Amino acid sequence: MMQHLVRTNIRHWGKLSSCKGFKIELGRQISTSLSRCAGVPMTYTLHSPPDPTSSQSPLIIMHGLMGSKTNWKSLGKAIATRTGMEVYTVDARNHGDSPHTEAHSYPLLAEDILLFMQQHSIPTATLMGHSMGGRAVMATALMEPSVVDRLVVLDMSPVGTSKSISRLPRFLEIMLRVAIPPDLSPPQAKTYVDDLFKPAIPEASIRQFLLTNLIQTPEGEYTWKVNVKGIAKNFNPHISTFPAAALPHHSFEGDTVFIAGALSDYLRPRDEEAVEEIFPQASFHYLEGAGHWLHADQPTAFLNLLTLLLLP
Repeated sequence: MMQHLVRTNIRHWGKLSSCKGFKIELGRQISTSLSRCAGVPMTYTLHSPPDPTSSQSPLIIMHGLMGSKTNWKSLGKAIATRTGMEVYTVDARNHGDSPHTEAHSYPLLAEDILLFMQQHSIPTATLMGHSMGGRAVMATALMEPSVVDRLVVLDMSPVGTSKSISRLPRFLEIMLRVAIPPDLSPPQAKTYVDDLFKPAIPEASIRQFLLTNLIQTPEGEYTWKVNVKGIAKNFNPHISTFPAAALPHHSFEGDTVFIAGALSDYLRPRDEEAVEEIFPQASFHYLEGAGHWLHADQPTAFLNLLTLLLLP
């Protein structure tokens, strides 16, 4: 089925509203929500299923920190084909093609999701997120549980996290300080930055992931597509911790699925009891041979498991 890329464009929406410095066009409002004045409009890709008459609510997928909707290009299309669901992959604020803002927190990411649903006349949806996106969808369910049909959280927990997250401020510091000679070609620029990363980031896979954010402007200068400054400013405590106690609802009673990499320490079996206090209907699944990027490490096993969990 043809893949449709649609970016936010104020000329295409209905009633005009102004929210905290952002002029946003709002479509039909979600019946359980007021206008989302804290949210920003996210760019997205819509993957349509082969049968557009499916009665299932759509699936909205948010990527992890330093990622973008392009991380889910192939899997988004495959999920739509397998499940018959419309699949929206979104760019979180400060990532991809979405707006850059000074503020970045899980309640704000949740507001962005709720605004997105409002703009696209989506009354309810299945929400799925990886890593940072997993916490964003959890925050959404704890803010507006009535709009969430099902929650799918990928390798992330509301009660703990990996020790490796402590390395991220160092990565961000390097990205902020790097200065790339403008006369380098794009391949040379990536090699140049990769060499700068190596002493602090020995894992080639992490370096290559960060380098997906390196872009060249029309003026020929190199910069980062992700808002490195904004993310670094908000990393502690707004990204590194999950504010469960500060959200309007202390638990989400709906169907919740946690899928983790068996080789990852972001979500561990010993955390399940504490997670169930917030998500009492949670089920837990661990993919063998997969780490934190479980959907990239074991894409076939991940897709097979997800299909079984999403199909009615």
